[in-house]
Amino acid sequence: MDLNTVAEILDARQPTPWRPGDAWLGGGTYLFSEPQPHLRRLVDLSRTGWTPVERHPDGSVEIAATCTIAQLSRFAKELTTTAAPLFEQCCRAFLASFKIWNMATVGGNLCNALPAGPMISLTAALDAECLLLSQDGLRRRVRVADFVTGAGRKDLSDGELLRSITVPPRTLTCRTAFRQASLYGLGRSGVLVIGTLDPLDGSLALTITASTVRPFRLWFPLPPTAEQLRTAIAAAVADDEWFDDIHGLPEWRAHMTFHYAEEIRRELGETAA
Repeated sequence: MDLNTVAEILDARQPTPWRPGDAWLGGGTYLFSEPQPHLRRLVDLSRTGWTPVERHPDGSVEIAATCTIAQLSRFAKELTTTAAPLFEQCCRAFLASFKIWNMATVGGNLCNALPAGPMISLTAALDAECLLLSQDGLRRRVRVADFVTGAGRKDLSDGELLRSITVPPRTLTCRTAFRQASLYGLGRSGVLVIGTLDPLDGSLALTITASTVRPFRLWFPLPPTAEQLRTAIAAAVADDEWFDDIHGLPEWRAHMTFHYAEEIRRELGETAA
């Protein structure tokens, strides 16, 4: 789609004072998918030269906001940690063609803050942290689970940039379980639940996305009983936080979330026993 209100495209390597009508341009798959009448300038990140994804000496994995889904998928195929399969599972949860895979970015998926965003699911489940850069040069870090605050809403100030997302080394050693449901065979995720079991202390984390307006990451010091798990989910997710759109009614999303959560509890709980 042509964005006929955009008068200028700027290079992000040459800082320019931020003004109303500006937007960061990553892969552009969202920006150019529908009208954006409020935009006047795009600040292009494609030539920043950021390393797409890398493993640091401490074992953590840092994903640049400009890393494409295709680049993340290729990297994950060489990753030897226990949680490595989860990267590909979440990449495959993308309702997108190979052309989108080669343009859509991890950062764009997080900043769109859509409930079905699979990069939100991946990074929230692995307790990853966002690095945010403000226009005045200040840096701050926010957990992904706290960065997305609602459907289409995120903790991002005007002009602030999501630079990267870092997955800590400890969660990369976790055993994982993945469940996803859609109303259609190749439809957008209506429910996506991920469990992670920490081999060091036996704790279990359950992350709920797609069925809710924002990610919920529930942590248990030991695998809970079925009743404890159900009670924790019911207490965490308010009635108006189950997402409602054409891809699934809230009642169906809630039912499938409880169902998958119990499957994951049994799968990972048996491993811990």
